[in-house]
Amino acid sequence: MAGDVLIPLTNGWAALVGGTVWAVLGTLTGYVMHRLPVRRFDHDNALTKLRPAEVDGRVYERRFAIRRWKRWLPEGGDVFEGGFNKRTLGRRDSANLQRFVAETRRAEMTHWVTMFYGPLFWLWSSWWMGGVMVAFGIVANVPCLVTQRYNRARLLRVLQRRKPSTPPGDV
Repeated sequence: MAGDVLIPLTNGWAALVGGTVWAVLGTLTGYVMHRLPVRRFDHDNALTKLRPAEVDGRVYERRFAIRRWKRWLPEGGDVFEGGFNKRTLGRRDSANLQRFVAETRRAEMTHWVTMFYGPLFWLWSSWWMGGVMVAFGIVANVPCLVTQRYNRARLLRVLQRRKPSTPPGDV
């Protein structure tokens, strides 16, 4: 049995329930985030704000070789009707790039929220099975978070280059 947990389950059942809960909560979170208006993601918040240490996304190329592995990640942006597929850039006009930036924030927030469900698994799992579930949540979500941050940094660099420069004296 699982010990001092709210709902004691054997490790086998805890793993089965845990896998099911991850799938349900991930899908439900994705759906709820999909239903939020895109304007909610047109700016950064405390979690999505790019940090100086990210060096405009270049740290992900240099330290994590993101270009080698990001294509293997699943794309869920268009799972629900009216969603936004982030697999390819599509149109290259500024409006589409700005929408893409907003959608990277939406996806990042979806993965942050999903990852934070991890501690729930200790309600019915032994300490080590709960740890496995938390570790799974981290391993499954962090690469997606990193990819969204990397893509957003690259897109923001493109958008910044497109801004017309202000002539000296015109502020």
